[in-house]
Amino acid sequence: MPDFPLIGLPTVRAALTACVTRRAWAEAAYCLLSYVPALAGFLLVVVALALGSALTLTVVGAVLGAVFLLAGLGLARGLGALHRRLAGALLGERVAAPGPPSAEGGTFARVEARLRDGAAWRAVAYVLVKLPLATVGLYGLTWWVIGAVNIAAPVRWLFTPEDLTLVTPLPWGGEPQVHSPAEAFGVALRGLLIVVVAPWLVRIAVKADRTLMPALLGPGELADRVRDLEEKRALAVEDANERLRRLERDLHDGAQVRLVALAMSLDMVREQLDDRDRPELHRMVETARDNATEVLTELRDLSRGLHPPALDGGLGDALSTLAARSTLPVDVSVDLPERPAPAMESLAYFCVAELLANAIKHSGAQRCGVELAAGDGTLRLRVTDDGKGGARREPGGGLAGLVQRARTVDGSLEVTSPPGGPTVVTVSLPLHT
Repeated sequence: MPDFPLIGLPTVRAALTACVTRRAWAEAAYCLLSYVPALAGFLLVVVALALGSALTLTVVGAVLGAVFLLAGLGLARGLGALHRRLAGALLGERVAAPGPPSAEGGTFARVEARLRDGAAWRAVAYVLVKLPLATVGLYGLTWWVIGAVNIAAPVRWLFTPEDLTLVTPLPWGGEPQVHSPAEAFGVALRGLLIVVVAPWLVRIAVKADRTLMPALLGPGELADRVRDLEEKRALAVEDANERLRRLERDLHDGAQVRLVALAMSLDMVREQLDDRDRPELHRMVETARDNATEVLTELRDLSRGLHPPALDGGLGDALSTLAARSTLPVDVSVDLPERPAPAMESLAYFCVAELLANAIKHSGAQRCGVELAAGDGTLRLRVTDDGKGGARREPGGGLAGLVQRARTVDGSLEVTSPPGGPTVVTVSLPLHT
């Protein structure tokens, strides 16, 4: 919004222009439409919070006081949403809505989360500040009307010269008495002065409102920072996963192909050798071929560790393939209404692979189970075995490493492994990054 010069003709010209622009009409409409909800909301929120605070001081009225407090906070949130929509529709001011309070836990936990909801209390602060701002804006609109009526004073005097008291009073009081055309033009000049000042009042109120709205009705600086970090982390996870897949493709299509060609060439050389050639030459060719075959095997294992090809068909198929390769019988149960993000699939696959490897090496189990399910935006893995139990997260151990990998995406890992078993490891990951 451009600032007006303080004095001179540019001030008058800019102010008169402001009176007829679309933006000026939008600001006027915003001041007019937001006043009633500002006044009603101020009264209702203040009464609800005052009653709630007073009742919570007594043991008998604590529950009723909490109800009033929750009602006041909920009303403040609703009024904040209404003002955000008005500002978006009329002023083009887009303010993101804050997130809802936590809905986890029991009834008392949810009530406590709503009473401690910072976004709701910021909305209360906005409701308290909004009424003075709305009053200033409405007062500016009144000046606008008064100025417009006074500008028309000469025309009114021409048609009704005997009616000297119907000219709209000036905002600072008093009724101008019009006895001549000169006095009528004097009233018109004062009306023009009012019209020059009126847009400033409206614009000051609107500008202050637009400044406070993101701070009090938005998600808050901390929430914005958290959301920004979450977006950056998601991009980093996806980028790392894509780099690993690209590296796996390069290894598969480049180095592995060359090693296969090298091994085949060594086979051809070995076939060309006969008993007349030196024995050390035979040994050198055999050693080179064996080394190439070992490197090829290691490279294939490495590429599978970067991105298992079985994941191309989905996480369910990959886990079934992993279970089929296991030396222990593994029961696999998959319930996936939608496919997770590729990075989450890779992380889940490697978690299951690590947990099955631990069960085979350390648990003495006879059977394992893998359950995979998704719901409420969360991917849940449960790996069980009927072994001896006693699994613990130790610094530097495999379980500790899985915990760290899960935490990088706001996941979690829980271990239940009493002595004598069974061992149950539950991994929770976001369905999407």
